[in-house]
Amino acid sequence: MRLAPDNLPNDIDFLKQLLLETLAAKDAEIAELKQSVQRLLEQFRQAQQKRFGASSESHDYQGELFNEVEVTLDEPVESTADDVSVSPKKRAKRKPLSKDLPREVIIHDISDEDKQCDCCGHQLALMGQDSSEKLKFIPAQIKVIEHVRLKYSCKHCDTKGTQANIKQAPVPVSPIPQSFATPSLLSQLITSKYQYALPLYRQETIFKQHGIELSRQTMSDWMMKSAALFKPLYDLLHQHLLTQGVLHADETTLKVINDERVKSYMWVYCSGADGPSIEPRYQGLNNIVLYDYQDGSRASTCVSRFLATEHTVFNGYLQVDGYAAYQRANDKLVGCWAHARRKFKEAIVAQGKNNTGKMSKADMALSMIAKLYRIETKIQSLSLEERLYFRRTHSSAQLAIFKQWLDKSVQQVSKKSALGQAINYSLNQWSKLSRYLEDSRLNIDNNRAERAVKPFVIGRKNWLFNHNHRGAEASAILYSIIETAKANGLTPFDYIEHCLEQLSYADCDLNSLLPWHVNLSKA
Repeated sequence: MRLAPDNLPNDIDFLKQLLLETLAAKDAEIAELKQSVQRLLEQFRQAQQKRFGASSESHDYQGELFNEVEVTLDEPVESTADDVSVSPKKRAKRKPLSKDLPREVIIHDISDEDKQCDCCGHQLALMGQDSSEKLKFIPAQIKVIEHVRLKYSCKHCDTKGTQANIKQAPVPVSPIPQSFATPSLLSQLITSKYQYALPLYRQETIFKQHGIELSRQTMSDWMMKSAALFKPLYDLLHQHLLTQGVLHADETTLKVINDERVKSYMWVYCSGADGPSIEPRYQGLNNIVLYDYQDGSRASTCVSRFLATEHTVFNGYLQVDGYAAYQRANDKLVGCWAHARRKFKEAIVAQGKNNTGKMSKADMALSMIAKLYRIETKIQSLSLEERLYFRRTHSSAQLAIFKQWLDKSVQQVSKKSALGQAINYSLNQWSKLSRYLEDSRLNIDNNRAERAVKPFVIGRKNWLFNHNHRGAEASAILYSIIETAKANGLTPFDYIEHCLEQLSYADCDLNSLLPWHVNLSKA
């Protein structure tokens, strides 16, 4: 309390104490202001990095650059063509064209007159040949399949005046009756939109160039009906997914134009590997990727409903990021070291340029996390037992060192700073981040799910939104079929065409359409 001048005490010690308290209060106020300024600078640097900086985690297909050709040409080349300029000391070899492609052989020969020797006039003998391959592109071919059903009647009955006995071949089965859509046409539309992110209005333009009037409304109707055909297969894949021992999950936003009041979400759940793999940890697991649309909700009930159906309840490991909804839906959560690492990378950006010449705390954290990843690289091809032993010895020791560093560092930095938030994220998630030591089938991060959600995120940039909730649900089904086909090493176009041919029949065997049961070379 400030004293009036006429009431000032004569006690010097009291005045000193009052002055020290005032100075301490000012120092605390200055320190708090400095921290506020530092946080604002960190937020500014992070915003600048997010808007203008290059991301080390960017996806190959994300850069919609006007100068894509120039940028790609300047990148390091693995040499895919025989005319690439390379050092004469180390000439690159291009990959040969597939022997399965249709081939047309053109023989280039000299005239009969030139087959005489210029020196002695004798006939030249064939001594060998040189060959080179060129790749020719043939634009898409479209043709009309006209089904003619002949009718037969009894002329004898006609002469007697009795009702004619007419016989005719049955109507050929079709995925969408009373339409001219064939499985191949539907497969082209579906893969163009959901695999290659080509909106329907652009496909409409492409068909118009071929002289075919195919409206977006018609194609949209076909997409909905195709998704309905695939729904039983999607449900069967869902049942198989819930029997897996390890699942990965992630979520992203989705705009539904007819309901802009709420933010909708597309969740993705996947098991196994991104593609056919011989790694021991993926043996016995099905490669499945399923999308689940949720109307305006990101709550834990979305996860709970998907992971527990009337027939099957998932009770395995669920590897996710730190979002709280997963924690309330599953008690065997596995953390993601990629997310923890990302927090420290953001801290480096927020701190700005380091001119001290010393390694910052964020750099130290990244270095220790990198050691964990190097261990995972070494044990990829080991058996499950060897992987588990290696983790519980080498990885466990490295985790103990990192945990000790986190416990010490959290006392030395502000909790509100980017570095403090990164440290606290790792500490709060520690039990989940270290759980991958329990089972050799587990991954060190959740990149499996993040890679699975990328195709949807990329497509979202092109088609921007779904018109309504039914369209969003149809998109989830068709994305699931495409990504699951890719994960099993199948060509989505061929797989979708094959499935639509079989799903046209009422007695279709769904189990035979599971991607790990399909052999398209014999289909």
